[in-house]
Amino acid sequence: MIRLFLVDDHAVVRRGLRAMLTAEHNIVEVVGEAANGQELLTQLPDVPTDVVLMDLNMPVLDGLATTVELQKQYPHLRILILSMMTHERTVGQLLAAGAHGYVLKNADQAEIVTAIQAVAAGKRFLCSEISLAILDKVLNNADESVATTGKDASYLTSREREILQLVADGLTNQQIADTIFTSRRTVETHRQSLLEKTGVKNTPALVKYAMEQGWLQ
Repeated sequence: MIRLFLVDDHAVVRRGLRAMLTAEHNIVEVVGEAANGQELLTQLPDVPTDVVLMDLNMPVLDGLATTVELQKQYPHLRILILSMMTHERTVGQLLAAGAHGYVLKNADQAEIVTAIQAVAAGKRFLCSEISLAILDKVLNNADESVATTGKDASYLTSREREILQLVADGLTNQQIADTIFTSRRTVETHRQSLLEKTGVKNTPALVKYAMEQGWLQ
């Protein structure tokens, strides 16, 4: 059985994950919980653990800093990031720091369990949504040079293009979340990713840039 330690600053998320994973009999045992990386590091010496399932954005010590520390102090521990951040640069930073897998919080139960099993078995894992987005980018030659020239929107994911259009239509984050059946936090994450990819500083500048490029309907 895989001994799993949950790290997320939202107690409701930890409870949901625990309930979901403990339903997978003889696969996962949740051995501990922490609200941030510092709490995890404090507890780990007394809690035998195989895999840490950890959020990225947390107070005190976030997922990236914690990953670096875990690699120093527990090099044999397997690290799986569970986040809503989809930007390739963010994923790359975590993997370079020592994370063994990256899965999105909107992934279904089967994919999260598969991710845990994969990293526990010594493999690396990227969730399907991120993998497909990276593949789509490669197939369309949408590297960072495309982003700077501003020729087209091929380096945006289909969900980012959808949210960009709804932002331009004047919808709030909550209205967008209701429209595409996701959470407000997910929408906020995608909006931040759009700002990073286009290099603009705020939403009005993002809409103006998209209009200038002919991306909006």
